[in-house]
Amino acid sequence: MDVKKTLFSSLKSAWIILKFVIPIYILAEVLYYYNTLAYISFLVEPFTSFLNLPKEASLSIISGIFLNLYAAVAFAAPLEMDTKQWTTLAIFLGICHSLVVESIIMKKIGLSSFYSYSLRFFAGLAVAFLVTFIPLDYFSANIPLESFKQKSYESLTQLLQISIYNAFILSLKIIILITILIFIMDYAKVRIAFISKGKNISKGFSLVVGIFLGITYGAGILIKEVESNTLNKEDIFFIGTFLMICHAIIEDTLLFLIFGADFTIIIFIRTLAAILISYSFLYLFNKKLQKIGA
Repeated sequence: MDVKKTLFSSLKSAWIILKFVIPIYILAEVLYYYNTLAYISFLVEPFTSFLNLPKEASLSIISGIFLNLYAAVAFAAPLEMDTKQWTTLAIFLGICHSLVVESIIMKKIGLSSFYSYSLRFFAGLAVAFLVTFIPLDYFSANIPLESFKQKSYESLTQLLQISIYNAFILSLKIIILITILIFIMDYAKVRIAFISKGKNISKGFSLVVGIFLGITYGAGILIKEVESNTLNKEDIFFIGTFLMICHAIIEDTLLFLIFGADFTIIIFIRTLAAILISYSFLYLFNKKLQKIGA
């Protein structure tokens, strides 16, 4: 592993996080201060109500779907949500985030954009909705971050001062987390490249890579196998469906863990949902192929 290259990658990621998190966090506080969200939250309020989330979480959901999890976390950080709500949001956005970019990646392995958008959005809603039925007593806040709870401010100046400080602390925590993960992932990528060099990759190996390193890297390996015709249509459909529900499961979960989301519940539910949905859809996919063949 090239340590200098990894360190440079960490610094680059840190800069991206700072550019996203600090201005968005401050913007979120200002919007909440002036109650601006009351005028736009109705667009997403049916979904926030469905998931038992505060209506102010609408910006977090929108930014998570169309941008990334860093933006989503920055918008959600000032909200007064309990560990169950943070866990629900983590599961929904863990499945349904960065839709545009990641759907393009999935299209390269042969899965349509319509399928990617539909599967991830509706699966995200359905799986996160199931969490609302779990009693609050079952949730454990691993790393609660009380200092980010929304407060009442005497003036806009006070709000900006406290928001800048909180945004900086939040960014610092995320940067430390991401830096550690980058070093771990870069080492894993080196080992994966060594293992896969000149070999055909099994679908099990592709799944493991995607689950822990994310869609981008997992699909990168899949694209190579698709081009070399070593995976059939069933394998591609199964792996793609599974990864859209359960990918980058450690990195995504740890981001929400900062605010007290329940790590165990997130991992368990996303993994179980991926297994049940991918096998169910594979059964329907095979039925469709048989019907076409007939």
